[in-house]
Amino acid sequence: MKAFLRSSLTVFLLAVTISACSASTPEAEQVPLPFVLITSAPNSTATATPFQPSLATPTQPPLYGIDSNPAPQIFAASATSSPTPTPQTSPTATAPFEQLFPTQAAPPPDFNPTPLPLLTDTETINFLLIGSDRRPTGTSHRTDTLLIAIVWYREGQVSLISIPRDMWIYIPTVGMQRINTAYQSGESGGYAGGGMGLLKDTILQNLGIRIDHTAMVEFDGFRRIVDTLGGIDVPVACAYTDWRLIAPNLDQNDENNWWLYTVGPGQVHMDGDLALWYARSRSKSSDFDRGRRQQEVLRMLFQKALQTDTFSKIPQLYSDLSSTVITDMSLGDMLSMAPYSINFTSANIRSYYIRPPYVQPWTTPGGAAVLLPQEDSLNQMLLEATTLSTYTEARKTITVEVQNGYTFDTMESLAASRLNYAGYETITGIADRRDYANSVLVDFTVGQDPNERQTIINVLGLYSANVLSLPDPNSKVQYRVILGGDYEACFKPEDLSH
Repeated sequence: MKAFLRSSLTVFLLAVTISACSASTPEAEQVPLPFVLITSAPNSTATATPFQPSLATPTQPPLYGIDSNPAPQIFAASATSSPTPTPQTSPTATAPFEQLFPTQAAPPPDFNPTPLPLLTDTETINFLLIGSDRRPTGTSHRTDTLLIAIVWYREGQVSLISIPRDMWIYIPTVGMQRINTAYQSGESGGYAGGGMGLLKDTILQNLGIRIDHTAMVEFDGFRRIVDTLGGIDVPVACAYTDWRLIAPNLDQNDENNWWLYTVGPGQVHMDGDLALWYARSRSKSSDFDRGRRQQEVLRMLFQKALQTDTFSKIPQLYSDLSSTVITDMSLGDMLSMAPYSINFTSANIRSYYIRPPYVQPWTTPGGAAVLLPQEDSLNQMLLEATTLSTYTEARKTITVEVQNGYTFDTMESLAASRLNYAGYETITGIADRRDYANSVLVDFTVGQDPNERQTIINVLGLYSANVLSLPDPNSKVQYRVILGGDYEACFKPEDLSH
């Protein structure tokens, strides 16, 4: 019974809870106010945290079209009622993400509203996870974050697809518009099924993906869920810096309540407030980078739900979820999937992001900056994301042990996460010493497949790794990686899902 209840909760967390970290950022956090950089807590007696704002200048180019650890910028507050931030010029400042793709996409041809062929079949259950900017005092209902989860429940595989809010597509009964307006149009226009119905039909027509269930969550519920789980350990491979409230209960409209906050690199233990900030913030990054971080948090939530000590927390978690999540999934729907949850691991989750080259910047005749789908490349990516992975199935028989052979703590967790993105099962172990200058790959397989060895080396970026061939039919793992001082933790997850 305990195993059944825990597996039921795992399915519930997979299908519903993860929409929490897909929620959009309030306007107050989207564009910084006339912030003054705070380099330390305003009260010198305050307890220090391990994530103080970093003032270090980055030593390598950023990977995501942003400066993951930017040089400090001082914003001077103006005396006017609506001041404009004036940052000091930094020689290491990185151009905004959109400026990295200056070539405008060609204008779309005359639109033919013929739906795409259905890419998914009846062997999957497809979820649309929604983050809305709806607030009690406002009328806006734009869904600034959309994430599709395609679940092969029998095989235990999942594909996650992050959709950018500015994607310019055809919305039935509306016409060409940003995808984040579909929900609001469906609610206000009397569309059959309301906002959820129009979103589902929009995705079916433009992406060829059938949506079976939807979920939308509130921010406070997400915080409570993470805290009830005891927090989550997120492998932050690339340091991330953005504006954050000094304390969650402070007035976000007061510029003095903000500071530049940095997490990582390393495995970072996050409570509900920190996890929500990490998954939502984008003032100093982009929607594309935010999608990556949301999927990182999602993976860790899922992994946490699989742990055996979750059973005692089921009553509180179910209460948190059912009171804060709007979903069309019934308890019966969730329980029907429960027997299959034993098949899921974090190594069986593939991550996809609709970003360049699948979309390109374009300016509409009305002057709106949007993202125009690039049909051929986007359809190719969607076909891969909606097809059962033979690579994932083949790699289920491979376990890689990762050991940290250098002084950078938690490096083994970062490397294990990187291998998970590529579909490898992993465990972590303790190295015999912590002074390896170069990484080592030990091959215990009897077959000694040089192609598989090279794939692991490429995934980890260990181009100078030493390879030891030690065939051992009794070994519990097929490969062991001992990380040395040459290992670079920062990587692009979108390169490892293919």
